[in-house]
Amino acid sequence: MAKGKRPRRFWIYIFRFIIILFLSSTAYALLCKWVFPPVTITQIASLVTGYGLDRDYVSWSEISPNVKLAAMASEDQLFAEHSGFDWNAIEKSMDGKRAGRKHKRASGAAASTISQQVAKNVFLWQGSGAWRYLRKAPEFYFTKIIEWTWGKQRILEVYLNVIEMGPGVFGIEAASQRYFHKHARALSRAEAAMIIACLPNPKKFTVKPQSRWVRWRYPRIMEQMNNLEGYPGIDALTR
Repeated sequence: MAKGKRPRRFWIYIFRFIIILFLSSTAYALLCKWVFPPVTITQIASLVTGYGLDRDYVSWSEISPNVKLAAMASEDQLFAEHSGFDWNAIEKSMDGKRAGRKHKRASGAAASTISQQVAKNVFLWQGSGAWRYLRKAPEFYFTKIIEWTWGKQRILEVYLNVIEMGPGVFGIEAASQRYFHKHARALSRAEAAMIIACLPNPKKFTVKPQSRWVRWRYPRIMEQMNNLEGYPGIDALTR
């Protein structure tokens, strides 16, 4: 084989691999509109690092309205309105970084929306530094795909089933059983707020024993829950 043809063939293979990866990942994203992901990279990492994997997927009707409201109140108060990204929060976050400080939204969450968190947790990986920047382009793509095809209810349903809610504890049913020995559909407002309060760092901000952060944060989530109730878009996503 001529030497000049080897690099060309190599790049043809790379291009084909990228196309196959793109098409297969898109098909998988569409499939997850109806099927919960069998496993995620974050869950595999939890097993490998010794935290274990405690998980029990439940349907929308098996999740308390209190949990759905608490998640939006704490993590993404504009969830019902935006198309995947809170551009105002992202702009403020960038301004804060340029000023040498970290910006947090009034709700207590960073600029990442629930839709973005689903894209990252279901299809991609965790991590900071260079890994975080490498993740940005596919995170944008998957966020838009699920916004266009899943709908808000499905996004929130998957979010509450795959997000880590304690060391090795994934999803609201596993968290509810672990911390309060009841099904997710039976969680009170306070219990839902306590679990959601751990989300910024579930390995550090523990629900039981209750960390100082969770103790401080969950009453404020309950206040925001009270403020959000009554808005049509929010109420439609808590039924």
